[in-house]
Amino acid sequence: MELHADPLSHIYCHISQFEAMLRLDGKVVLITGLGQTTDEGWGIGAAIASKLASQGAMIFGGNRSLASAQRTKSRIDSSGGICDIQETNVTEANSVKALVEACMQRHGRIDILVNNVGRSEPGCPATMTEDIWDSQVDINLKSVYLTCHLVLPIMERQTSGGSIINVSSIAGLRYIGKPQVAYSATKAAIMQFTTATAVIYAAKNVRLNTVVPGLISTPYTRELAKRYAPGGDEEEYMRKRDAQVPMGRMGDAWDVANAVLFLAADESKYITGQELVVDGGITSSTGRV
Repeated sequence: MELHADPLSHIYCHISQFEAMLRLDGKVVLITGLGQTTDEGWGIGAAIASKLASQGAMIFGGNRSLASAQRTKSRIDSSGGICDIQETNVTEANSVKALVEACMQRHGRIDILVNNVGRSEPGCPATMTEDIWDSQVDINLKSVYLTCHLVLPIMERQTSGGSIINVSSIAGLRYIGKPQVAYSATKAAIMQFTTATAVIYAAKNVRLNTVVPGLISTPYTRELAKRYAPGGDEEEYMRKRDAQVPMGRMGDAWDVANAVLFLAADESKYITGQELVVDGGITSSTGRV
């Protein structure tokens, strides 16, 4: 008598394979800018760290404020993940060096690097002061150089190589409705820095890609609303941001975190030198600025 396999076994097999995708078990992630300034909601860095930890990665984070980083660490710890943190000034070479060395002392390797630090200051070249320009270049761009300067040689020595994900912004692709020339210039520079370095390191088993968020609703967005909402109408400020997006809403931190996870995982092992835009279609549209 012919025996037939359980018709559900094929489905169960595919479910099991899906659950095993995008796993980061045993991988070490060095991430900057993982702090969370409030217990409400999720910032991009905190969401990235938590998402990667939930997939089995060991997190080692550097953040300007240790108290903010502790909020993220506590969330990861309470979920059964592994997260170490260290106070870090990403614009200062010795501070970044200390972060990288501490991570290596703790884990002996760095498999994934996520550069998530960024800050926006308003102004055009005629009105922006030189010190604001310099500080924007330092925090948005020099920080990426400093981490890559120290981590690339480590990844190159590892037989498994590594994956570097730099977080940029659609402000580096188009004008998004407000003068912030230093922010826009540095975010555009991050993309080209990543692309050029990806080509240089492609044969060395080290991948570099950029995640490019659009308008994202985070606790920081709420702070911007408090500062810049015309007439103090914060809800109208948020509604206008939603209306700018063809999908009719801003994204959230998890949309960005999921993109970072994909580029960090082995499933994207043939992808390097690319920009993954997470923006609800805004950079593909016209007239919505």
